Amino acid sequence: MIELAGVQQRDDDRVVELLLAGVPEAHRLAAWILGDPAGAEDAVQEALLRAWRQRRSIRFELGQPQRWFMRIVVNVCRDELRSRRRRPFIATADNSGSDSEMATAPASAGHDDLDRAIARLTEDEQIVLGLRFGRDMTIPQIALQTGLREGTVKSRLHYALGHVKAALDAERRAEEKSR
Repeated sequence: MIELAGVQQRDDDRVVELLLAGVPEAHRLAAWILGDPAGAEDAVQEALLRAWRQRRSIRFELGQPQRWFMRIVVNVCRDELRSRRRRPFIATADNSGSDSEMATAPASAGHDDLDRAIARLTEDEQIVLGLRFGRDMTIPQIALQTGLREGTVKSRLHYALGHVKAALDAERRAEEKSR
């Protein structure tokens, strides 16, 4: 029994090392998926807790532990995106800027349009877009990271890009009508 406890302690120490080493990459990944650095910190904390609870399921083969932890991070981010959809949106007025300042920020407005278009996507579409364009991952890397088949990743990317394009086109048309 004492020998088993020693093995378990060594494994726990390895898990702690793995998790601590993966925190910076996990934070970058979560920040891209969620588009929110503060939300990313919360997501990484939740992922660390889930990983610790599931530490007995880890396989220490080459490359497995890091993918295992990053998959947990992706799943936590997916849960957060779903949760955000269920929360009611409360609009707040920002009186900090004048109308003339608003008129001189076209680049920012374009970025806001893109943010709104991406926010309308499903959680899974947001994740594959974040991994592909935010983290510059390839289709096979995204498949490994998420546990999806490569064909599914390609399909989600295709539809996500189509949805973003359609939302941006609709936004542009609405803007042209209001002029």
